[in-house]
Amino acid sequence: MAKKILVSACLLGHKVRYDNGDVPCLDPRFLSWYEEGRLVSICPEVVGGLPTPRPDAQRQGDRVVTGAGADVTEPFRKGAQAALRLALEHEVELAILKQDSPSCGSLFIYDGTFTDTIVPGEGTTTELLRRNGIKVYGEDQLDEVERELAQADR
Repeated sequence: MAKKILVSACLLGHKVRYDNGDVPCLDPRFLSWYEEGRLVSICPEVVGGLPTPRPDAQRQGDRVVTGAGADVTEPFRKGAQAALRLALEHEVELAILKQDSPSCGSLFIYDGTFTDTIVPGEGTTTELLRRNGIKVYGEDQLDEVERELAQADR
């Protein structure tokens, strides 16, 4: 049976981003994994209880705050836990999550100053998934995902 992949819902075209937008991944490999029924989608921020649209938020250490200074760490934590439960339920070993997101960033996130500065880091969901043995990639790392799947499907 083909391995399932946890994916950020916005990459599938769901309008769940903070700005009520989406960022569909149109890479043919991603679309074929969708067609094969491999993709299990979640938006940790929405599942954690945040509305769409919602204020932009960024990580500041272990906290997640909005530009106005509201602490939204708890919904981010709840969303990360829901993503982990979903991943375990579907025996997911890898995820493709939205790069730069305070939830889903896997290589980079915004630095918490709300100045459009991106720094190396990971989002709250990515951090929890990785602590539990799930490999997390961004939508810009599909070559790596393809290699992982080739090994797993052998």
